[in-house]
Amino acid sequence: MTKIKIGTRGSKLALWQANHVQDLLEQGGLEAEIVIIDTKGDQILDVSISKIGSKGVFTQELEDQLQDGRIDIAVHSAKDMQSSLPEGFEIIAFTERELPHDVILSHKKSIYLDDSSKPLLLGTSSTRRVATLKHFYPHVKTVEVRGNLQTRIRKMEEGLCDALLLAYAGVHRMGYDEMIAENLSLDKFIPAVGQGSVAIEASTNLDPFLKEKIIATCDHPQTSQKLRAERAYLRVLEGGCSIPVFALAGHKDDDLTLKGGIVSLDGQKRIFFEVEGPVTDPEGLGEKLAAKVFAAGGKEILEDIKSNLNQ
Repeated sequence: MTKIKIGTRGSKLALWQANHVQDLLEQGGLEAEIVIIDTKGDQILDVSISKIGSKGVFTQELEDQLQDGRIDIAVHSAKDMQSSLPEGFEIIAFTERELPHDVILSHKKSIYLDDSSKPLLLGTSSTRRVATLKHFYPHVKTVEVRGNLQTRIRKMEEGLCDALLLAYAGVHRMGYDEMIAENLSLDKFIPAVGQGSVAIEASTNLDPFLKEKIIATCDHPQTSQKLRAERAYLRVLEGGCSIPVFALAGHKDDDLTLKGGIVSLDGQKRIFFEVEGPVTDPEGLGEKLAAKVFAAGGKEILEDIKSNLNQ
């Protein structure tokens, strides 16, 4: 039997994801081994992601090994995947999604976003989260903090910030639930596209039989429908890790719903819509949302963001 080689970054969270995929494959009767690969995003920690360049910052090195066959599949946080993959690569599966919301994580007690009477310094590397805070909670200050979850927690405890703004999925998977100070509303903090799911990437040259076996064991159909809608929206906006766009799909009876939008870097303008459509055309739903966002002024916000980031 062919042993499937799973490429992954080396952080504890990335390894959790790789082990999760390995478990799914082995439950399906397949053999798998994990190959750890260092990426640019892991190596450069003193520069913001938007300055490095968001395209492929956590994926390029894995794709190099997919291309030459050193690994069969690469495992990523779905939210880290660029909206359009390079030619010769495809996402073949999305694992079942964890709860997708954001949380505030802190070693201190009594951390409340709504309490404007106390100064609050939050650590985050996400332009979406910073811009959302500026829109809804302008009294909150932020500081750039990067690195794996354990590194970020250490920096917080050393005094860099009062708390961290993170995805619940990673916090939960790493066992830090007891440090959650606040679960954030999905009405205000709509997550990054794909947040909470693990994406499995492969070369388009992967053996078709092997590809079908991997899909059968790892892909969660309902999650895939949602993420295909979200990613179609992101693709039209040409969004990456450095662009504060957001979208979250859900199921309603026999239809898909998709809510999302864009927020300016200064938080002054936030465009938001919710659309609904058949589950048979998730990409069309994503494109429908993008058209509404563009028509309402999203194109101008996007152009302004890109010009700011290129300065």
